[in-house]
Amino acid sequence: MEKKNLIVGQSGGPTAVINSSLYGVVREALAHPDQIGQVYGMINGIEGFLGGTMLDFREALPGEKLSWLKHTPGAYLGSCRYKLPESLEDPVYPLLFKKFQELNIGWFFYIGGNDSMDTVSKLSRYAAQIHSDIRVIGEPKTIDNDLVHTDHTPGYGSAAKYVASTVREIVLDASVYEKKSVTIVEIMGRHAGWLTAAGALARKYPGDNPFFIYLPETAFDPEDFLAKIEQAFSKNCNVVVCVSEGIHDEKGTFICEYDSSVGVDSFGHKMLTGCGKYLENLVKKRLGVKARSIELNVSQRCSSSLISATDQKEAVLAGSYGVLAALKGETGKMVSFKRNTDSQGNYQMECVLEDVNAICNAEKPVPAAWITPDGADVTEDFFAYALPLIQGSIDIPFGEDGLPAFVYRK
Repeated sequence: MEKKNLIVGQSGGPTAVINSSLYGVVREALAHPDQIGQVYGMINGIEGFLGGTMLDFREALPGEKLSWLKHTPGAYLGSCRYKLPESLEDPVYPLLFKKFQELNIGWFFYIGGNDSMDTVSKLSRYAAQIHSDIRVIGEPKTIDNDLVHTDHTPGYGSAAKYVASTVREIVLDASVYEKKSVTIVEIMGRHAGWLTAAGALARKYPGDNPFFIYLPETAFDPEDFLAKIEQAFSKNCNVVVCVSEGIHDEKGTFICEYDSSVGVDSFGHKMLTGCGKYLENLVKKRLGVKARSIELNVSQRCSSSLISATDQKEAVLAGSYGVLAALKGETGKMVSFKRNTDSQGNYQMECVLEDVNAICNAEKPVPAAWITPDGADVTEDFFAYALPLIQGSIDIPFGEDGLPAFVYRK
């Protein structure tokens, strides 16, 4: 049997463990020299590959250097937000597969979220259409945790740990003065509020701050919001609130649009930011109390200091599992996580495969039953779901300058 080469790329927004999934793919691929020849990386995803930029992992990260990927944030290979044409008759597809043939590619791996799985779907369908034997596998990634047909996604556990830890620090900072104040923490989440919900994990006891958690799964009422703040002052003069960037009113208008014009990204998605600032000004104007807003922004996805050991372990496992599945002939699939519990009710997870065509271009919201009837908090069901995913910490090596030692692509 002729040996084929493997190529892997990363796409979309990075996470703290997207490079752990990359490590899992590359390490497993290198462990099968009898079946897999070269192991290539696409620089800046499918867009970079079309431009001819790639690397050879044996040369780029020899020996122990490869393992440094596990604690390095960002996307080592670089990312892109390139969307392949909807029509499989577009000339880009024969161009891509010509390049695959020239490189003797037998396995294609793409690590990313919803739009990345769209790429996996299109490439696998085109491969079937032209009877190509290239195996195309999707590796899940997103801090938003909104991919369907998987219990959760690599990247979410670490981002949730960061959000919960940071919100707990903010709560302590906000409580130093005996004077009415409102602190609004704006957290990533366009249509799914999984990450914002993690703010609730910051509570040290029932009734602790953050008092309110607002997700995009329910309509946001500014007047009800103000009334709840007023009521909360009777319990604590310092009120902390977590809001998703994508909260919207009953008409579907994003709260961030109340004050500003919102642009769109390359996929046509509105670029959401600013709902925290709007609510800060609303509180100041209507309630006349001290208010401030904090946008966690990209720190949610690039913090290596709070990587969840569980998240990292599962990300590596997903990468490895995908390679083994491809070697068995699987294609057009995404590696998925299936949650199990043992007889004592302890969390366990196993990898399975799901049809990528049933995953791309769909979003998984926080279940309605996990949101309180007033839309201002999450239930205990969310805590049971999320707490196992943020467990454990990792040791990050530091350099002589006292800063984390990451691996960089030169």
